[in-house]
Amino acid sequence: MPTIDLIENFADELTAIRRDFHAHPEIGFEEHRTSGIVADKLTQWGVEVHRGVGGTGVIGVLKGKGGGAKRIGLRADMDALPMEENTNLPWRSTIPGRFHGCGHDGHTTMLLGTARYLAETRNFDGTAVFIFQPAEEGLGGARAMLKDDLFKRFPCDEVYGLHNAPDLDHGQVAVFPGPAMAGADFFDIRIAGYGSHGAMPDKSKDPVVIAMTLGQALQSIVSRNVNPLKSAVLSITQIHAGSAYNVIPGEAHLAGTVRAFDDSVRKLVRERMKTIAAGIAAAFQVEIKVDIRDIFSVLVNHEEHSLAVADIARGVVGKDNVSTAARPKMGSEDFADMLQAVPGAYFWLGHDGSVPVHNPGYVLDDKILPIGASIFSRLIETRMPLSA
Repeated sequence: MPTIDLIENFADELTAIRRDFHAHPEIGFEEHRTSGIVADKLTQWGVEVHRGVGGTGVIGVLKGKGGGAKRIGLRADMDALPMEENTNLPWRSTIPGRFHGCGHDGHTTMLLGTARYLAETRNFDGTAVFIFQPAEEGLGGARAMLKDDLFKRFPCDEVYGLHNAPDLDHGQVAVFPGPAMAGADFFDIRIAGYGSHGAMPDKSKDPVVIAMTLGQALQSIVSRNVNPLKSAVLSITQIHAGSAYNVIPGEAHLAGTVRAFDDSVRKLVRERMKTIAAGIAAAFQVEIKVDIRDIFSVLVNHEEHSLAVADIARGVVGKDNVSTAARPKMGSEDFADMLQAVPGAYFWLGHDGSVPVHNPGYVLDDKILPIGASIFSRLIETRMPLSA
């Protein structure tokens, strides 16, 4: 597999960096240690560094040998998840309730490897912009960087991102144009009922019964309101109510997520949720408040840039290991907002291991670090080539 020799030469150092990040995970907008290490490494390698972009974000700017005006951005996310790790690895998380269970430590390390290689070689004509983003896991890190004028302060003509994929074989790359990941809304529904003794339900306006009724009714939106040819998922992931066996509580809280690849479908689901909640509130004579928040945009890959990633990846992992078949994912990714501002593409890189991301037993395969760094590096060199 023709990864870049120079990157392979410092692959062990990349592994050490990644495992250090893994042992010291930080959740969104708290990546102070991580961003500090990133900034120090970039400075050490001669990359221009800008800190505090969008909170804890870091930007590295590197000019190539030529005087070209083209600028390409490469993005990696830095945050961990608020969950426990269950791997027993020597480099497992040392912080309770914090775990790099999505592999962002690997993404950050791959981009650092890219920056080091390009800083040592500079075999490109233009400017590489390294975007180390905070808070991807539903906290709006990309939007925070954009609000902080990311692409006005650091203009890019193209932008690329990647994600590790334990559902692909080691070294496989998947990329395709069009909608690739779903947009997502998070919601909270609060039912204000009336509590009573558990033996006297007639004296109550039971929020538990109302919550169960509402939960069932909301599932009819996808099955009976959304066009069957368009995908949508409505998942209630939290139910909170009550604290005793013999007390009917006064309140209940439902929370969850809605995902779709079409903004018109997302709008339909939002409207139906509010209408159904209002109807059930009237039927049970209670108050139901519905709060629905747009968290992730639909991630849409641009065709030219998707094809460029595929072509460059073939040169690194081999043509048989690159898939351009459209297989959209219902998961969401806030790199979508960057792709709305600047054309580019997002791709997946497979690795050994079958445990999915966001699972307490998830393990990133360090052997993909030089592969990801090589693909990122070749994107810069190929899309901004030096004149002969």
